[in-house]
Amino acid sequence: MILSFLCVLLLLALIKAFQKLWWTPTRIQNLMALQGIRGPSYRFLYGNGKEILNMQKEAMSRPISLSHDIFPRVQPHIHSWTKTYGKNFLQWYGPKPVLVITEPELCKEILNNKEGVYPKSKPSEFLKKLTGDSISMTEGEKWAKLRKVSNHSFHGESLTNMFPDIIASAEAMVERWKNHDGKEMDMYEEFRLFTSEVISRTAFGSSYLEGQNIFEMLMKFYPLLYKSFLEVRFPGMSKVCRTSD
Repeated sequence: MILSFLCVLLLLALIKAFQKLWWTPTRIQNLMALQGIRGPSYRFLYGNGKEILNMQKEAMSRPISLSHDIFPRVQPHIHSWTKTYGKNFLQWYGPKPVLVITEPELCKEILNNKEGVYPKSKPSEFLKKLTGDSISMTEGEKWAKLRKVSNHSFHGESLTNMFPDIIASAEAMVERWKNHDGKEMDMYEEFRLFTSEVISRTAFGSSYLEGQNIFEMLMKFYPLLYKSFLEVRFPGMSKVCRTSD
């Protein structure tokens, strides 16, 4: 009796897994294709995550040219797939479908969202722990309250009060450049340091050097955070086995 019950539970679990990992994604892909929305084929379990990571690694491995055309390097998968499938296409993060919209008029309609038919996507568990109930994650009444509170920081008077700190950071950066006269400089690193110091001075009232450890940890953290968006995670697995990330 118990064995039969366990077999039934196992069968139900397999059916549910099959439905979530194959049947539903395949059905969605076919329905979207009937409406003219195509995209890279869904891959069992991983979706297009591995493809995206490989395309990004390949793009970052090439030397960057002195050009404003950085889209193929920053978002190589979107750059490639819009050429293949059109301005709007369907891609997959694991079994989760993602409709990519690059057509300006549709983007405008979505961002306006006057009827509230475009809700924010549900954040993954690790992102929810990181950001909490922040303005980027909430909706409705709670979002309105947080928006009202945050608006104070962007009032003209508040921004004007930041000018002395921003000027001081810029002057420190220019003074540092004088020691590199005639030498090659990494401008990305220079402006990263400048941005970090401005944030430290205006938001925390401290110099960049005092908060250096925090910013260095954030620089290591961002790639791991982005990588985590493309990885497939099984519910509860993190409590049993933790990755190095």
